[in-house]
Amino acid sequence: MNVGGIYTVIQTKAKTTADEWGENYFLVGPYFEHNVKTQVEACEPPNPAVTKAVDTMKSQGCQVFFGRWLIEGSPYVLLFDLGSAAWNLDRWKSEFWDVSNIGIPFHDQEANDAVIFGSLTAWFLKELSCQFDDKPNVIAHFHEWQAGVGLILSCSQKLPVATIFTTHATLLGRYLCAANIDFYNNLDQFLDSHLNHSDTGRRKGGKTKRTKQKVTCMFDIDKEAGERQIYHRYCMERASVHCAHVFTTVSQITAIEAEHMLKRNPDVVTPNGLNIKKFSAMHEFQNLHSMYKARIQEFIRGHFYGHLDFSFEKTLFFFIAGRYEFSNKGADMFLEALSRLNFLLRVHKADVTVVVFFIMPAKTNNFNVETLKGQAVRKQLWDTAQSVKEKFGKKLYNALLKGEIPDLNKIFDRDDITVMKRAIFSTQRHCLPPVTTHNMIDDSNDPILNTIRRIGLFNNRTDRVKVILHPEFLSSTSPLLPLDYEEFVRGCHLGVFPSYYEPWGYTPAECTVMGIPSVTTNLSGFGCFMQEHVADPAAYGIYIVDRRFRSPDESCNQLTQFLYGFCQQSRRQRIIQRNRTERLSDLLDWRYLGRYYMHARHLALSRTFPDKFEMEPSAPPKTEGFRYPRPSSVPPSPSVSQHSSPHNSEGENEDEDERYDEDEEAERDRQNIKSPFSLGVLPQGMKKQHGEYRN
Repeated sequence: MNVGGIYTVIQTKAKTTADEWGENYFLVGPYFEHNVKTQVEACEPPNPAVTKAVDTMKSQGCQVFFGRWLIEGSPYVLLFDLGSAAWNLDRWKSEFWDVSNIGIPFHDQEANDAVIFGSLTAWFLKELSCQFDDKPNVIAHFHEWQAGVGLILSCSQKLPVATIFTTHATLLGRYLCAANIDFYNNLDQFLDSHLNHSDTGRRKGGKTKRTKQKVTCMFDIDKEAGERQIYHRYCMERASVHCAHVFTTVSQITAIEAEHMLKRNPDVVTPNGLNIKKFSAMHEFQNLHSMYKARIQEFIRGHFYGHLDFSFEKTLFFFIAGRYEFSNKGADMFLEALSRLNFLLRVHKADVTVVVFFIMPAKTNNFNVETLKGQAVRKQLWDTAQSVKEKFGKKLYNALLKGEIPDLNKIFDRDDITVMKRAIFSTQRHCLPPVTTHNMIDDSNDPILNTIRRIGLFNNRTDRVKVILHPEFLSSTSPLLPLDYEEFVRGCHLGVFPSYYEPWGYTPAECTVMGIPSVTTNLSGFGCFMQEHVADPAAYGIYIVDRRFRSPDESCNQLTQFLYGFCQQSRRQRIIQRNRTERLSDLLDWRYLGRYYMHARHLALSRTFPDKFEMEPSAPPKTEGFRYPRPSSVPPSPSVSQHSSPHNSEGENEDEDERYDEDEEAERDRQNIKSPFSLGVLPQGMKKQHGEYRN
């Protein structure tokens, strides 16, 4: 699946890891023919030991594919055809039961595939380790519970392999948050069913224990997982965590979650990064913003034809994107905040219009007819305008050649007037612009549409907030909005991601590297990371909503204030803020964040092969130099200035221009990100005694 965060982690990290390990690094995964044909180039393994291991598996009926993944870094990939080995499923499930006491239901296809893939992975690692005479140091890094079976089997077979397990989100945590449980404030109440509860009395899952002082909720982890029919998956995840030599997770907030849900404190927190490509000139990404904003404006012209009573100079584009998890992704709070924002803008008679996009895939029949009609009307009006413009241009040209000023009352003939009147009549609309671009299969039960009905955001003329639900991933081949996701993000003004459950959060991170401000929360890994490394995140375009220590209503009010403050910014302030946001992209570069994965690998080596590798007692790598101070120049938003001060226009405050030296501020930020740590060098405290690395 090429849209999730784990895919992004592995894909973007490949170049940094390949640079470090060279031909000793390859990725292992399942074989999908439609992906292999377009993304993988077949080749022979660079190492004869790998070739022998692959040949051994092929000789016993397993189909194995080896090649180079055609992404940046071109890493080697080893792919197993799960179908060719499915006939072993019952035997492998029995073996897995023998070593783990975890039973896999026959109806859970994903869990059964995990058993096949894990058994093949352990088989390959066993064959590989047998091929080496000098017994080199092999590291196997497993991501998520779907890959965990291979780790558990490798541990039970005592293979000479250093293992790392990374959880990008806990299974039960995602389910519980989707059920609207106050998850983070009750983490310490999750108990194992086998623990002795005599000290607390009779505690049932989800039941409350009443005392004179307070009421606390007690949750039985096993019971909660069983009620959601994921107990076997939870057991696979937890066994993987405890079998690994090194356990990592992607953020500090998920580390706390893992400690309570999986009963092991992560050894290393490995934040997610991206491959950052800087433009040679600062203004280039601003130009891209203007270009793609114009493309979005074209779509808006068609979608709101007949209701275009707002100026594009005063129109802002907000968006939310991701999996359709209504509560986990914060779409519920976002809609409520939009209702309050609409009220504020109308009460204060603001001339700003906000168009909000929900890019969240759902089940649909096809495009909405009214939406398609809008784009057809827009195109027809464009063709009419071009035709009239061409005739007008010729008449004007001929008049100027004669040295005359044309009579504007005669420059349009009767036919021109008729064509233009017909064009105007074609824009008449007897219904409101649709709130969705597609026909939803179950629109009466759709959470977003039901909330829109409740709060009354129907794209009325008087609404200053307009809503568009686009229930499909974006594509440049779409007849409605022909933009890829990256192009769309660059054209927007603000990404809003008020997630309740977000172990990392690639969507606001991607906004940051493109120079687009975003809203996140202190329950997302990205939000916590930015709070730690930026003194004033809002000044750099990172608005962090407090969803952990405030009530939902207080959090919604805070989000509303962020949105309203952003609407009050002048165009110049938004440009300054985008420049600052883009400078934060250095924080998210794998060249810096890759050190945490390096530390995890070195820690695994020292624990698995202590006679060859020794790691001095030291804390994981820190980023003391990664600290952006509060800017001393122009405030990013009028909301931080005095309430009595008038709203600045784009040409006001000459003295502010004198105080603001963008180049000087950018240079200070670049100095803050410089690191004494260079890739390819062992981190301080790591001693390589003898032997070589293999990954």
